[in-house]
Amino acid sequence: MTALIPSPYATLDALLAGVFAKYAARPAFSNMGKTMDFATLDAKSKAFASFLVNDLKLAQGDRIAVQLPNLLQTPIAIFGALRAGLTVVNTNPLYTPREMEHQFRDSGAKAIVILANFAANLAQVLGKTGIAPERVVVTGIGDCLGFPKANLVNAAVRHLKKMVPAYELPASVGFNAALRAGDGKPFTPPKVKPEDLAFLQYTGGTTGVSKGAMLTHANVVANMAQIAQWMEPLRRGDVAETIVTALPLYHIFSLTVNCFAFMTSGAHNILITNPRDLPAFVKVLAKCKPTVFTGVNTLFNSLAANPDFQKLDLSTLKISVAGAMALQSAVKERWETVTKSKVIEGYGLTETSPVVCCNPVDGKDQVGTIGLTLPGTEVKLVDESGAEVKLGEQGELCVRGPQVMAGYWQKPEETAQVTLPGGFFRTGDVAVQAADGFYKIVDRMKDMIDVSGFKVYPNEVEDVSVLHPKVFEAACIGVHDDKSGEVVKVFIVKKDESLTAEELMAHFRKNLVSYKVPKQIEFRKDLPKTNVGKVLRRALRDEKKAANGSPHAR
Repeated sequence: MTALIPSPYATLDALLAGVFAKYAARPAFSNMGKTMDFATLDAKSKAFASFLVNDLKLAQGDRIAVQLPNLLQTPIAIFGALRAGLTVVNTNPLYTPREMEHQFRDSGAKAIVILANFAANLAQVLGKTGIAPERVVVTGIGDCLGFPKANLVNAAVRHLKKMVPAYELPASVGFNAALRAGDGKPFTPPKVKPEDLAFLQYTGGTTGVSKGAMLTHANVVANMAQIAQWMEPLRRGDVAETIVTALPLYHIFSLTVNCFAFMTSGAHNILITNPRDLPAFVKVLAKCKPTVFTGVNTLFNSLAANPDFQKLDLSTLKISVAGAMALQSAVKERWETVTKSKVIEGYGLTETSPVVCCNPVDGKDQVGTIGLTLPGTEVKLVDESGAEVKLGEQGELCVRGPQVMAGYWQKPEETAQVTLPGGFFRTGDVAVQAADGFYKIVDRMKDMIDVSGFKVYPNEVEDVSVLHPKVFEAACIGVHDDKSGEVVKVFIVKKDESLTAEELMAHFRKNLVSYKVPKQIEFRKDLPKTNVGKVLRRALRDEKKAANGSPHAR
């Protein structure tokens, strides 16, 4: 195990203050043609922190939900909350009201920052949460773009048919109004300790029940230091990197790697609000001259196949990093051919802040592996009894290190289930280690489905399925998909024979965010079960493997 060089900062608020002072004049974040330097980010996040404390009367340790896509408002809100000593609950903006209600109630969130186009969903459940209407901060997409562009963008968005209309929540506060209210007011930063919670990152973990991984300031600072040390071979003096941030900042990969780890060296984050809009994305890439690119397999695949992307001058690109889902060898080869630069694969989980392993960036990477452990990280592979397996044998990958979470929020029993003696976290992934130390993921013990790097847990899809009055039973698995890695498939036993696939799809779209919505529905007379009546998802997966003749089908 390589020793970790500790960060000079013990907490994220201290790190932010240090970075803002050191790199004040450098560009920090860009989005939609607008660039914000570190000095401006310092002032705006401090004003937002002041507003949260002085106007909303939030106390240190309170939870605040941030439900935003990649906009300039996002780092302002996250950094402001951290500087106020709050715990950030990152939330997917596309969550349905049902999903929002669960997360806000479970976390005990007392405030929220939300995009106006998704506020209508919040309005449906606000009264069922602990969030008071006056503690809702609403922002428009163009709010941080400056006059007159902000007005033009907000007006244009209101007329886009694909966008949900902006919704006015009574008693809520506008984002820019919040900044004005906090600007200039006395604000004494709280004394944050390393063990204080920085984030509640929601995940199904290894058991499929949605819960908040408690990530402390020490956890995230440690993983940032580990990543920075790993990426050191890329450094060329004090030249700032320009990193493309297409994954949303509410995703732990993008949050820790792009937003924090690279920011510590004064990097410039290019925030992409909608990476699915490839023509607009490619235009941004043509102007920004990126040096680092992070993403998932599906994104690399889509861009590499895009004719306009293939024409770009990407001579500045040093490295690309793939995470959140497996990097396919064909995609890796295509990306490297087009960009004439390396793409390496890493591995991590929400519970590990997230990075555990990564391939070397010095050219010694190995295709099809997740690389080596980060500095300060211990990994062991164990059998079902918890005993360590021999080198070259398959076993469950277990992790110990400063980036491993403090546990699941208010779920000590769940935490105990994934903790081995000695403090090793059980990932639920089966891996094998080669003689040279490189690790390879070979299977998953858990039933989690990976859709383009986003986690889908069968329990949730099954629970939503049986909410439909015409459904008797349901079982959910992931099946292989060339584009997204996996897609969700659901097996349904009808209670009412009049039930149609179209009717069921409408039900799913109402209750699940898009990536969780089943792409395949199969009606059956019954489902395979154990002798105690538990549905055998593995039997369904095995059927698909046999039918497709592919070990990749799940």
